[in-house]
Amino acid sequence: MEPDSTVWNCPFDYAEALEFDPSLKRLLTEEPVARIQLPHGEGWAWLVTRYEDVRTVTTDRRFSRHAVVGRDFPRMTPEPIVQDEAINVMDPPASSRLRSLVSKAFAPRHVERMRERTRHVVDDLLTRMAEHGPPADLMEHLAGPLPLITICEVLDIPEGDQAQLRAHARTMMNLRVDNKENAIRSKAEMREYFRELTAERRRNPGDDLISVLATARDGDEMLGEQELTVMAMVLLITGQDTTTYEIANLSCLMLSRPEVLAQVRSRPALLPQAIQEMLRFIPFRKGVGIPRVALEDVELSGVTIRAGDIVHVSYLTANRDGRKFDRPDELDLDRDGPNHMTFGWGGHHCLGAPLAITELEVALGSLLERFPELALAKPPGEIRWNQSSIWRYPLELPVVW
Repeated sequence: MEPDSTVWNCPFDYAEALEFDPSLKRLLTEEPVARIQLPHGEGWAWLVTRYEDVRTVTTDRRFSRHAVVGRDFPRMTPEPIVQDEAINVMDPPASSRLRSLVSKAFAPRHVERMRERTRHVVDDLLTRMAEHGPPADLMEHLAGPLPLITICEVLDIPEGDQAQLRAHARTMMNLRVDNKENAIRSKAEMREYFRELTAERRRNPGDDLISVLATARDGDEMLGEQELTVMAMVLLITGQDTTTYEIANLSCLMLSRPEVLAQVRSRPALLPQAIQEMLRFIPFRKGVGIPRVALEDVELSGVTIRAGDIVHVSYLTANRDGRKFDRPDELDLDRDGPNHMTFGWGGHHCLGAPLAITELEVALGSLLERFPELALAKPPGEIRWNQSSIWRYPLELPVVW
């Protein structure tokens, strides 16, 4: 590293509701390829913030996810969340093979079946909320239970195991330094749980998603034991918490902006497009995720990244890049392209995105239909937001109708 080069200290601890992190905006504007220091891990890393540069890093074979395995890479959490054998640290062709197998579980016919089941769950949850009466907490009555119920039904997780598995997932996402030992233990216990469960499903497959994964073939290829274990674990973690937080975030965004809520209510057919724009607009996580390693020298936006350097990307800033999006900091429900990066990009685009979108469409559509007078029960400025996790979401979302 050149002696006069700047390393930005980036705790990425900004958590002001759904406002955009000013440090990320500053990096995008002032130094789109910058050296950063993160709270945990060894040394510094590059952070790439422009849309086109993010697309390059996430699709160019000169950048490797797998090369981070075994390295104490700069990161947000004390203990790395990622599993060494997980699909999200694989490179092609290994990741391509696995994605081909896993994508069979998210074929349109499976997603449509999930949509029907989601609709039944949502109807039941909203009926209970109506019986509870206003004010009611939307986190408690809809955003919290829906994704957990849905993914556990899709994976056929016994009801008695669900609370503990969710607790493990939340422990792994915690940012506090004194949580490291708990995170290590939760990761190990969750892994062992899914090792036993996936072995049983391979012996006695049903019609659940784990069984589909266990029996899926691409020619003669099947998922290995460790691959299946880790894939099921990743599906549970990513299939519930992130969707919970996005249901809450999108609901809060609409209820905090009367003009947005009125637009969606007056044009119900707009909802799918509106959801895509809100997903682009909302900074739903803090900081960065899993980095890559440069396998050779690469130049991005006039900056040379050297072979062996760790490279993080920011999907959040890519979604706010004025070179790609007209009026990037405005919420425009009629916006038509380009595609946002909230579900990632390239070979690591979220495989469960179709299920997440299905849940968001069904949950928000049903909520607005069932409660035409829905409104926040307190001013937006009084809503408490999570401070301790990598995710941005309201701790409660009280509503009246």
